[in-house]
Amino acid sequence: MKAIVDCNNFYCSCERLFKPKLDNKPVIVLSNNDGCIISRSNEAKKLGVEMAGPYFMAKPLIEKYNVAVFSSNYNLYGDLSWRVMETLRMMLGKDKVEVYSVDEAFLDLDIFPENELQFVAKKIKDTVEQWTGIKVSVGVAPTKVLAKVANRLSKKKPEKYKGVMVLHNEEEIISALEQTQIDEVWGVGRQYAEKLKQHFCIYDALQLSRMSEEFGKVHLGGVVGSRLLRELKGITSKDMEDELINKKMIATTRMFGSPVGDITSIKEAVATYTSRAAEKLRRQHSAAKIISVFVVTKEENHQVSFNRGVTHSNYITLPAATSLTNELIKPAVSLVDKLYDPKKLYKKAGVMLSGIVPDNSIQANLFFPETKNCERKLMEMIDNVNFSQRDDVLKFAASGTERNWKMQQNFISGRHTTRWDELFEVY
Repeated sequence: MKAIVDCNNFYCSCERLFKPKLDNKPVIVLSNNDGCIISRSNEAKKLGVEMAGPYFMAKPLIEKYNVAVFSSNYNLYGDLSWRVMETLRMMLGKDKVEVYSVDEAFLDLDIFPENELQFVAKKIKDTVEQWTGIKVSVGVAPTKVLAKVANRLSKKKPEKYKGVMVLHNEEEIISALEQTQIDEVWGVGRQYAEKLKQHFCIYDALQLSRMSEEFGKVHLGGVVGSRLLRELKGITSKDMEDELINKKMIATTRMFGSPVGDITSIKEAVATYTSRAAEKLRRQHSAAKIISVFVVTKEENHQVSFNRGVTHSNYITLPAATSLTNELIKPAVSLVDKLYDPKKLYKKAGVMLSGIVPDNSIQANLFFPETKNCERKLMEMIDNVNFSQRDDVLKFAASGTERNWKMQQNFISGRHTTRWDELFEVY
């Protein structure tokens, strides 16, 4: 049996954890630059606050009902996510936990007798909530897709299932599938859902589960669709996967606080993002041979509500793979010169590192002085200082000092679990 543990309205739950006065009150969390709504409490949903809707459009409703608003606080969310996942690992073992996203994890419960699954799932829920303070829901079923179905129903009917739902047998599975709309099935996107409704009169998960695997292959994206049909039928096709420790590509991107037109600011931003990407690279003991830079223009288009803007990108293949920040900043900044148009405004930039190889596979150069080959130690010292002191105490001059281009976070809360000076105080 497989289980999925899903944190309820995760970002909102993180904010409420240190502000208990907000329990049972509407709360929302905004995206980067305070642009859109990316997390809503159940109370905010009932008021009609739309998911992914622009903040400025929802502002009248938010002010009318005194909805609590927060900017994204990824330091806090990342740490609390780690605590939830670590709790699951401590309970079941690392090999039984697959971290699926920042607020979801699949569990392998095959070691437990079937008649104990309800108790085990309840124990997992209670332990996570007691140890971390984050509310979770647990769905248990023979496959991952069915576990997602169970989890979703446990959230839709909390008074009945108390946040835990176990699908023991075929009768329970059929009932759960019948209660699940087709667009609520994990793996069926909006376009596929419309296609299934309009062309095949398939409106719920039970109807879809009765289709053949060949139907899934033809109409739901090939092998992925075929696997989805097997999972709905109770046949495991998505095994537990090991956590991806070493990434094959590393990216750092951010929206600017306001549209930027001068090349100096864009270069500072790109240098800063390159520094951050290089830190991630060294953290997994890797080096990169290809660096890509992109910028997104701010387009004036009054015919539509929103416009993503045009993305301009370019890349450089380095002579040798490296993890040194200074060796990555120089080509990254040079790419900005090729992408920049003084007649345009820019709203976003990003850096991507690829061609990643293990750091220990890079040989020292006999023709370089010893100090040059020891720069890795210098990077390690810089990383250690920045990690212990925080907020980029040591940085390269190319990153700038004022950073007026930084994204807006007008409603940011404290980083209560990762900064001594912002530690939560209890009186």
